[in-house]
Amino acid sequence: MLKIAYTAEYCYSLPEGHRFPMEKYELIPQQLLREGVVREDSFFQPQPLDPHWILRTHTQTYWDDLRNLRLSDKMVRRIGFPLTEALVHREIVIAQGTIDCCRYAQQYGIAMNIAGGTHHAYADKGEGFCILNDVAIAANYLLDEGQRKKILVIDLDVHQGNGTACIFENEPRVFTFSMHGKDNYPLHKEKSDLDIALPSYLTDEPYLHQLYETLPGLLEREKPDFLFFIAGVDVLETDKLGKLKMTKEGCRRRDQFVFEQAQRYRLPLAVVMGGGYSHRLADIVEAHCNTFRLAEEMYF
Repeated sequence: MLKIAYTAEYCYSLPEGHRFPMEKYELIPQQLLREGVVREDSFFQPQPLDPHWILRTHTQTYWDDLRNLRLSDKMVRRIGFPLTEALVHREIVIAQGTIDCCRYAQQYGIAMNIAGGTHHAYADKGEGFCILNDVAIAANYLLDEGQRKKILVIDLDVHQGNGTACIFENEPRVFTFSMHGKDNYPLHKEKSDLDIALPSYLTDEPYLHQLYETLPGLLEREKPDFLFFIAGVDVLETDKLGKLKMTKEGCRRRDQFVFEQAQRYRLPLAVVMGGGYSHRLADIVEAHCNTFRLAEEMYF
């Protein structure tokens, strides 16, 4: 069955009026269960991550400051969340969830995390609602444990995966591919192994054409043996921060193509949700749920 990382701790309490749609982490599982897409036993609750794996990716100084709640006010503002023990605990549980998804993906072909995709977190700092880089942590786990030799990160969130790109800039065993808005956050882009910077207001067909033309050749050339997919739904035309004009159907076709390519090359795939900031929470939840619906339909 489709295995999905989720615990109630994912839904962190934020001040009223905060622009991050934290409620989606409760609503996505509820919607999937209500529709009968998945069962209760599809969900598993990750435990807190061993600090060893945090320090494989993040610096000792950053981790010490984070866990002791000593981050500077400036960095807390750049992250965008109030810094508390509960927030730090949430982040290490999410990161363990992505590692657990790697294990299940190798068993079942795919596994998914309701949260994750915190690609703006660098080794020594956080920003953009990202504190620990869960995909980078999980990729290093796979490499260090000898489970995989070459990893491809497919980052289709509308914002460049700047933290992931920087973390792996000198690691040839991890190939970072980011397809993102050219005129969007972050203002300063890092250099991924492959960046495709998209013009603002791009619609479904040119977006999908670019993906269709790029991903198969990338898989042929790089020959990865494991895939991460950051499936942000901030590409939608309804998104407050996205600057693209994709429909929910276009976003669904994007996900379908990634799944098809993973199946074609028989590559295990760990999927994390990334961002989504549409004005209507229902639009965010529906687009994310499409990703889970497709996974269940195509793999099980």
